[in-house]
Amino acid sequence: MPGQRSLHGGMGAIPHDGGVTFRVWAPNARNVAVIGDFCGWERRRMTPMARDHSRAGTWSAFVPAARTGSEYRFLVRRGGPYLWRIDPVARQVTHSRGNAIVFDPRAVDWGSEPFEMPAWDDVVIYEVHIPTFAAGGPHGRTFEAAAARLDHLAWLGVNAVEIMPCAEFAGDTSWGYNPAHPFAVESSYGGPRGLTHFVREAHRRGIAVILDVVHNHLGPSDLDLWRFDGWHRSHYGGIYFYNDQRARTPWGATRPNYHRKDVRNYLRDSAVMWLEDFRVDGLRFDATNYIRARWGDVRDPAQRLGAGHRYLASLTSDLRSRQPWKLLIAEDMQSDPLVTADVADGGLGFHGQWDAHFVRTVRGALEALRDEDRDVGGVAAAIAAAGLGEVHQRVIFTESHDEVANGRTRLPESIAPGAADSLPARQRAALGLVLTLTSPGIPLLFQGQDILEDRWFEDTRPVDWGKAHRHSGFLHLTRALIALRRNLPGVTAGLRGRGTRVLRVDPARGIIVVHRWHQGGPRDDTVVVVNLSARPVHGYAVGLPRAGQWTLRLNTDAPCFGPGLGAVHARDVQAQEGWCDGLPYRAEVSIGPYAALVYSQDA
Repeated sequence: MPGQRSLHGGMGAIPHDGGVTFRVWAPNARNVAVIGDFCGWERRRMTPMARDHSRAGTWSAFVPAARTGSEYRFLVRRGGPYLWRIDPVARQVTHSRGNAIVFDPRAVDWGSEPFEMPAWDDVVIYEVHIPTFAAGGPHGRTFEAAAARLDHLAWLGVNAVEIMPCAEFAGDTSWGYNPAHPFAVESSYGGPRGLTHFVREAHRRGIAVILDVVHNHLGPSDLDLWRFDGWHRSHYGGIYFYNDQRARTPWGATRPNYHRKDVRNYLRDSAVMWLEDFRVDGLRFDATNYIRARWGDVRDPAQRLGAGHRYLASLTSDLRSRQPWKLLIAEDMQSDPLVTADVADGGLGFHGQWDAHFVRTVRGALEALRDEDRDVGGVAAAIAAAGLGEVHQRVIFTESHDEVANGRTRLPESIAPGAADSLPARQRAALGLVLTLTSPGIPLLFQGQDILEDRWFEDTRPVDWGKAHRHSGFLHLTRALIALRRNLPGVTAGLRGRGTRVLRVDPARGIIVVHRWHQGGPRDDTVVVVNLSARPVHGYAVGLPRAGQWTLRLNTDAPCFGPGLGAVHARDVQAQEGWCDGLPYRAEVSIGPYAALVYSQDA
């Protein structure tokens, strides 16, 4: 029996007074119905859906008996028996193979406390995997347990937390990069109410929330989108996917069909949902190079997916027009300036992108066994970031979920295998923090990096928070560096500025000297001295931009930052006339082995 289409708009399940409108895209279906607990899951009482006239390929119905919290599924038939399908835009599911649940985002209590996104030159990101970040508390591996750790991040000075993907995935354990239901919040994390609780609690502490999303592939397992309405070509996946070799990715033949408007809109609507319904403050798009190229290399014309490029450009334009203050980051990993170029100039329109060159160069230098093998010039070039426009156009780090997993270890462990808490490991890991937090760019830390976590990342191994006590010196060093990077004491405004000049590159001694500034002058001009060698240096002349006293704001070799430190007593210096490093003033500094100094002026 044919159904009657709903007069209400919207896709998925939309609650209204007196019932729920259901709408689904199934262009090749002959019959579609909705079934659920509101009809006792009885086929004879299911509600037939009707084709919409206003939009080709969609079916809708209004069900008076349904309400918020109702469980349901769609029954889709093209030929043969009905296919039981989870709603592609369900915000909530019982689990990845379970039922959709009607969820009303309008019913969420966000409280009345205002929140404003931090200025992008002030952002310091801390990346977390909800279960392993949260584990150990009374609420298990959920958003609620993770929210209980936000006080630690607020104390640390972090003002943005990046969540690894939380769209519903197969099973209960995953990194999250296998989204089975792109609109649904992972049920084992606490579902949509868990996410809203986490975002609300983060905002209460002045912490923005950035969410990692995956648009380069879907699934591949527990994927009801696969041949959703019964149609497909060859062995491919039907309406949501390419149905030829373009579907193939390193994660399965599930690349979305960016040529198809309905699919582009589907992906875009999921991004809009996270930003608007769940009030996250930014999105980090995973592996955008696999949206732009079949096997990720956009330099190869044979691989390029023009429709993927156009999709990303259209997506960022749309999102920026809606909420221009929200941060859009790409993981493209090719140092391609088009990623952050304006769409009008042929770019993709992202605000920033992960900088692969920085992490590979800096980690390579810090991990080298011998001082003479450290690429001091390469590190200086990574700091300077030639061609960088705005500071927010790159995200820099030495640890991330990719860098410390799949056979790759945490930085201190890679420096000294089996002795990650040894003095050389702690010293050089601290240099990694210094280079990340004093170079131009948005700095990112990975969970546990602040407490010298040495174990590689696995989705079943929680962060060992006991190390916060055992390595309290390193933790306090991290806090002090974040404060200087954000200019919280009001004496290092230059670390948030665009001005960057490498004053000295001395490979023989392993020394790099960098001048950072915003507008220049006292409490702004900041000079960072880094020693990438095991040899202390005394009476080393460096150029300075102004005369007078330069106050030592931080010395990573100070004894308060851990046992074994304090090889050299660094101190404030007095700049005298005399050209050095292209500047009219000079002073002599002393610096310990594998140490860094940060100087600025009070007046």
